[in-house]
Amino acid sequence: MRTVRLPNGREVSAIGQGTWKMGEGQRSAREEEAALRLGIDLGMTLIDTAEMYGDGRAEEIVGRAIAGQRHRVFVVSKVYPHNASRTGVPAACARSLKRLGIDYIDLYLLHWRGGVPLAETVIAFETLREQGKIGAWGVSNFDMGDMEELAALAQGGACATDQVLYNPGSRGIEFDLLPWCAGHRIPVMAYSPVGQGGRLLRSSALAEVAARHGVTPAQIAIAWSLRSSTVISIPKAGDVAHVRENAAASDVVLSQADLATIDAGFPPPRRKQSLGML
Repeated sequence: MRTVRLPNGREVSAIGQGTWKMGEGQRSAREEEAALRLGIDLGMTLIDTAEMYGDGRAEEIVGRAIAGQRHRVFVVSKVYPHNASRTGVPAACARSLKRLGIDYIDLYLLHWRGGVPLAETVIAFETLREQGKIGAWGVSNFDMGDMEELAALAQGGACATDQVLYNPGSRGIEFDLLPWCAGHRIPVMAYSPVGQGGRLLRSSALAEVAARHGVTPAQIAIAWSLRSSTVISIPKAGDVAHVRENAAASDVVLSQADLATIDAGFPPPRRKQSLGML
């Protein structure tokens, strides 16, 4: 499994496991836990979750899946914007730690920007880091203007990542945000790299490239998101079949002809676009 280096020097798997919608009854908790454990065995040791997912049930599923093998995994969780205050952050983090069954979170993110001043959230994050409750902190769904504002804060330069929507059908970040993050050595975490609802995977461009490689369109979409060494892809890990498919995408290397085919089907942005969000 390829890796990506975070600003603090930590190496993480380039393909992680997303947990959005876990704990909501789409599959049994036992199936979801088994899928996560298989993903860890296949090298996808970064697991992304949030207090929002399933009202905390996703974190509980992650906690059971990693029990006994905490040392093998890199846990990412997120705090609600309305909990992102000086007092709200430590309380939310404590609840997440309890649900996860661990004593520290490797990477703790602000899920999206809300009404709490960024400076206050950063101070709370830094306090947690100094206390050993988190290893690093970052943000999610921040556009370039937000990142510039964050970087201007006294401790804003400690931001470890920006997690945003990124796939062939939603590539607006390539115009400004992605190069800005690369220039500041901040890896981007791509959520929904295979799109949502299956529409992206029905595209003729992805199907054509998939046929060349003898793989699935989903694997091509994941491989496409990884063509930059500064992007971490976090497809959802719902069942064991998808987990195996996701992990195998790490071995797919796209040619210039492949990328040209995808560009023809999904043209890169030529101007600033609003940040896509799910």
